[in-house]
Amino acid sequence: MILSESLYHALEASLKNLEQQRPSIQSVIPIAGGDVNRAYKIQTSKGNYFVKVNSHPMATRMFLAESNGLDRLRDASGPAHVPQTFFTGQAQGESFLLMRWINAGDKHGPDQQEALGRLLASVHRRQADTYGLDQDNFIGPLPQHNTPTANWDDFFIGQRLQRQLELAEQVLDRTDLWKQFDFLFSRLANLYPAESPSLLHGDLWSGNYLVDQTGTPLLIDPAVYYGHREVDIAMTRLFGGFSERFYTAYNEVYPLQHGWEKRVDLWNLYPLLVHLNLFGDAYIPAIRNNLQRFIRSQ
Repeated sequence: MILSESLYHALEASLKNLEQQRPSIQSVIPIAGGDVNRAYKIQTSKGNYFVKVNSHPMATRMFLAESNGLDRLRDASGPAHVPQTFFTGQAQGESFLLMRWINAGDKHGPDQQEALGRLLASVHRRQADTYGLDQDNFIGPLPQHNTPTANWDDFFIGQRLQRQLELAEQVLDRTDLWKQFDFLFSRLANLYPAESPSLLHGDLWSGNYLVDQTGTPLLIDPAVYYGHREVDIAMTRLFGGFSERFYTAYNEVYPLQHGWEKRVDLWNLYPLLVHLNLFGDAYIPAIRNNLQRFIRSQ
């Protein structure tokens, strides 16, 4: 059995609570689940489901936070653009998140990229009075702190960059990056245009969206909070996978302010520090290069 017996029975019970006709599991197929979770396609007599599984001590909290983030994105974008989540549970140390299965289509065509750009712009139109969120969550397996803050500088420095720098302390003590970050912090307020806090996906790389077989884009695996919307846009540039049609469509709906391309490396310091803490010091050169672009003229 691919799943443990206790997890299999917990999923079976969850499915029977969802459907009046009490579907039975016909097969469990392992699929790619990213760097953090194991993932499976659950085929039943009444349709297919997707389940994530993780035995990390924080996994239940991680899945609850993910489900909450998906709910927020669904509320902002409409139910067609976020997979439905059904149940978060645990069985003998293994936590799971049960979701609707999406039959994936081509995500790189021009029409699909345009639809994704318009979708993200509509999400960013959902705004709040403060930066952050009413609860903390996670980016990957790492805690993400979201204490509501009136000022974007204070939030981005204190709850994004400094939190990751503290986690990377032993690695960074062997470098001169502490001093460079301190200098960046002293001038951050002069490096970007002010904007109201927008609802962000929070972890928007090419692996965290799908397109179904009708061409409809769907957002998955969020790390949501209210922040400067250029942060989401910047992360789409970090690993590629988004075409120019995506950015054109986004700007048609909600134009970015002048010079946003020059600020991509500034906002990507956060995901680069996250990757440093997850995968090691191979990310130090990229962090150093990004920092230099904003401090070398001083």
